[in-house]
Amino acid sequence: MHTGDKHREHVKEIVNFGLVVTGDSVYRGDKRDAITPIVEEIISKTNHKLVYKIVTPNDAKMIRKAVFKGFEKGVEALIVSGGTGLRPKDLSIDVLEEIAFRKIPGFGEIFRLLTYKSHGVLAWLTRASAYVVTHKGRRCLVFVVPGSVDAVELALKIILPEIQHAVGELMRD
Repeated sequence: MHTGDKHREHVKEIVNFGLVVTGDSVYRGDKRDAITPIVEEIISKTNHKLVYKIVTPNDAKMIRKAVFKGFEKGVEALIVSGGTGLRPKDLSIDVLEEIAFRKIPGFGEIFRLLTYKSHGVLAWLTRASAYVVTHKGRRCLVFVVPGSVDAVELALKIILPEIQHAVGELMRD
């Protein structure tokens, strides 16, 4: 068996995705949610399913609650959009740092590299990252990305090629 074949030995054929969109103005209804339709469209072109979606304000308790509610919906990979910047209201990364079992630094590194290639040095201003979160005996990959359509599209370009393998590995004992 070739090393590359062994690498893909454990896969989850259909991954259940979830989406948490954070943003006060979207939550209040002052601004249209442009993220959910993009995620729905991209996921619909795969074998995967978007089984959970919610909009929450920039509130640590509500973000935490939204992440944990995804577990109830059977989410195996969750995207949290927004809250990766430097403003005091950008809390998503901080919430995940508190509840995560493990950080996956490679996602953020690739995200910033590709952002740098397309947008220049402003790439270092994002704290985009990925985590393993456990809750009630279940595990989930959580990707926290900036709250823009471009950022979510880029994140999915990074996530989708390896998500079946990543979730397959995550579910192993």
